[in-house]
Amino acid sequence: MTRKAILFDLDGTLVDTAPDLAAATDYALDRAGRPAIGLDAVRSMVGDGARALLEKGFRASGGMPEPDLFETAFNDFLIYYGRHLASTSRPFPGVVSCLAALAERDYALAVCTNKPEGLSRSLLDQLGLSDFFGAVVGGDSLAMRKPDPGHLHGTLERLGPAFDWAAMVGDSANDVNAAKAAGLPCVVVSFGYTQIAPHQLGGDRLIDHFADLPAAITALGG
Repeated sequence: MTRKAILFDLDGTLVDTAPDLAAATDYALDRAGRPAIGLDAVRSMVGDGARALLEKGFRASGGMPEPDLFETAFNDFLIYYGRHLASTSRPFPGVVSCLAALAERDYALAVCTNKPEGLSRSLLDQLGLSDFFGAVVGGDSLAMRKPDPGHLHGTLERLGPAFDWAAMVGDSANDVNAAKAAGLPCVVVSFGYTQIAPHQLGGDRLIDHFADLPAAITALGG
């Protein structure tokens, strides 16, 4: 039987996490004596992992601090965010029914995200999504992360034996570039977190709702 897999980004693709990420970023900045940057700014900063998000927050609020102060602020961020992972974060419309439909069609599903693995697993658990995924690979799970194609290859290896076909679903240049480098087709969602317009990211398909994903996957040969 043909084995097919679909890899999903997490923040901005499966789950709208920006409000909780913004709250954690502003909390850490406030503790460091910096002004808040707010939700709109954070939406465009998500995608490279928690440390990179806070670095961008500092640069937007006056520049990078001394290393010790940054590490203290990063610890503040992680503690706050860990306590508020799913305070307001929710799956995007249609995610649950789409994942169920794909599972029924025997696709192997995995999460491939630059978010730390522990936070990713906890978020999926709290939102009731964990059972859909055979693997969850975070930005700290391997020696590389997106846009390195090794992050996608490593996720597929953890998901199971060799697949005959696989695709990436994401919202950013990291997702598209990693997929291209890995030789996988990529579906881009139009509602995620990106500084580049979704239609300009270079994905193979662009969808506006998760209800459109099964047809997009079929059109790509899945």
